[in-house]
Amino acid sequence: MYYDADQPHGLAFNPFKAIIAPRPIGWISTLDTNGIPNLAPYSYFNAVTDSPPMLMFSSESLKDSAKNAADTGEFAFSLATVALQHEMNTSSDTVPAHENEYENAKLAMAECRHIAAPRVALSPASMECVTVSCTEVLDKDNQPTNSFLIIGQVVGIHIDDQFIVDGRFDTAAANPLARCGYRDYAAVSEVFEIMRPTDGEAYDGVDR
Repeated sequence: MYYDADQPHGLAFNPFKAIIAPRPIGWISTLDTNGIPNLAPYSYFNAVTDSPPMLMFSSESLKDSAKNAADTGEFAFSLATVALQHEMNTSSDTVPAHENEYENAKLAMAECRHIAAPRVALSPASMECVTVSCTEVLDKDNQPTNSFLIIGQVVGIHIDDQFIVDGRFDTAAANPLARCGYRDYAAVSEVFEIMRPTDGEAYDGVDR
């Protein structure tokens, strides 16, 4: 099938989110200007660059996480995992801004070193971020979309030592969750290695 993106697709569900999948989940924690913690998952999330390390999440409308990140200039990202799927899902609930999602999800908060916002204590890995950009996304006609892109520079990284194996972060052992569109999720429980042609003698032409 083919359809123009600005026209009806004729399907029961929008395929856009399901095609661009799996997407890592940005479990974003912030403080509002009154110091009240906020925690919410964002599936429009990813790394931007590693030199310096930066990551991004986007918010349809200026929701609490995006607003707090802009107002306070900081946020934390915690890795959402299969073991924490219920807590992650609970934190996605729409609640008044003055409610603490950590309490609603029965999650313990852990302190960060460089920022005031907390992180999820049970997460295998968390990153402290300083907000470097919060901009409204414009469409191809230069019109505002009421969606906001937040970019943060990572200034601190917390890793649970049990997930460091042979000098690597053991992604499969951490068992991260990923979003696959609709209400579908995937879990990373196995990884495999593919050497690149630029790896020189380590590359033998075989994809393992």
